Amino acid sequence: MSAKKVLVVGGTGYLGQHLLQGFSEIQATTPFALAFTYNSFPPQPLLLAFPTSFAFHVDLKTGLGFDSISQQFGQPDVVVNCAALSVPRACENDPDAAISINVPSSLVNWLSSFAQSDNTLLIHLSTDQVYEGVKSFYKEEDEALPVNVYGKSKVAAEQFISEKWSNFAILRSSIIFGPQTVSPVPKSLPI
Repeated sequence: MSAKKVLVVGGTGYLGQHLLQGFSEIQATTPFALAFTYNSFPPQPLLLAFPTSFAFHVDLKTGLGFDSISQQFGQPDVVVNCAALSVPRACENDPDAAISINVPSSLVNWLSSFAQSDNTLLIHLSTDQVYEGVKSFYKEEDEALPVNVYGKSKVAAEQFISEKWSNFAILRSSIIFGPQTVSPVPKSLPI
């Protein structure tokens, strides 16, 4: 049996870098191949910190770059989608970009291209901004009523994934904060 393959989409972001760190810490006891995507460039500190990981340039708007992953890495067993246009003001200023990045249509279409596509688990990061924000605690069953473009794009992503992919988990996070990443990310919330 070959080693499992894990792909972190948006590996250069705050959460993506922490996932890469966590995966690299357990790689010695649980062997698997690790890859991540980046949008503009892979930060050198990140490449140095995870030298056994594969790094792939992918444009989520167009899907360019996924073929390189197919050829060099193959079909992943697990994909964790951390990529997002997550700054609400940027989403309000460019709703088309928010939809094209936050709704992972190019990712799901690429995964569908594999013969055994339903073997891949897609873990998608969403947000509590899918709710209107009038109460303190929401449950999964509560109606999604987003009040901004970011929230609307994440609701659209959740609907798209649930309609187009059978093996998935959607995680709705609130504010994500923690220690600084290997390659500092603007707007992170370090403690």
